[in-house]
Amino acid sequence: METVHTIVVGREAMGCRFEVIFNLLDNSVATSIGTDALNIIEHIEEQISVYRTSSEISRINESSITSWHNLSPDVFDLLWLAKQLHAQTNDAFDVTTGPLIKAWGFLQKQGRTPSPEKLAEAFKCSGMKNIEFHEHAHKVRFKRPDVEINLGGIGKGWAIDKAVELIEMEGVENFLIHGGHSSVRSRGTRGLVGQETTRNGWPVGLRHPLLREKRLGTITLHNKALGTSGSGTQFFIERGQKIGHILDPRTGQPASGVLSATVLADTAAEADALATAAYILGPQEIDHIAPEGGAVAAILVVKDEHTSRLTAILANLDTEQFVTNRTNPGLTVIQAKDFNQK
Repeated sequence: METVHTIVVGREAMGCRFEVIFNLLDNSVATSIGTDALNIIEHIEEQISVYRTSSEISRINESSITSWHNLSPDVFDLLWLAKQLHAQTNDAFDVTTGPLIKAWGFLQKQGRTPSPEKLAEAFKCSGMKNIEFHEHAHKVRFKRPDVEINLGGIGKGWAIDKAVELIEMEGVENFLIHGGHSSVRSRGTRGLVGQETTRNGWPVGLRHPLLREKRLGTITLHNKALGTSGSGTQFFIERGQKIGHILDPRTGQPASGVLSATVLADTAAEADALATAAYILGPQEIDHIAPEGGAVAAILVVKDEHTSRLTAILANLDTEQFVTNRTNPGLTVIQAKDFNQK
């Protein structure tokens, strides 16, 4: 058995628990640097959360006017990244779905199917086409009233990236940060006590999308970020049908067909956003997210309607990089190109 000694510094933020994990060798600085990193995450929450009325995003959303809004450089950069990812994902990732989220009741955690009229009205106010950017002045404006921004699909990852920058500036080389286990970024290697290791990176468990206490397998992250998207915990039941909270911004309807989507990317913000897009696009369009030979990889988990067996579909990821849990004998692992040829 491996003996691993780590130090964990954690705090609640953005509706989940963030933890910064250090190797024991860095115990002299772990608490102070970990606390500084978590302070950055809290500061970003104050800037971008739609649940904070004083945040920059809330002030823009509540103004309901089409004049220019000044943003801090960091928040402008985040919105600019969201715009780029919107184009990269064939419009599947979109931070302007605020009206749609409200129409479906997910912001208030009171899910319900909206009337066709209410959905049509919300759909008109959604779409990145409704935001104009003034890149040099760090300004944005809405092209019509009632547009709303919601950064829930990218905010945790962005905060983690900023925390990583601080820790690296302090000279710490080996650590891992996660937010609610669904947004993760690693640096260096998890240390082992009293033995040599050829492993590079930190092992991260991939949760079972239907049985939250179980894992499907393990991925070793080496200087990479991981984001997982799914509707396993946020949904409502209507007429016996489970309706998840992740909406396809192109249709205004809840996405379906995928149980969970996990993306490996260079930054946590990219991994979070691309995981949301991968969940929406599904295996047929996964090339938009993780083309072969690129810097991004993905794992989509789907269920066979006839047998209820789970399949993990890998895109730009070798089977050796994803070690399945032996307690899940019903899991099939297949490459995306093979799945789409079936």
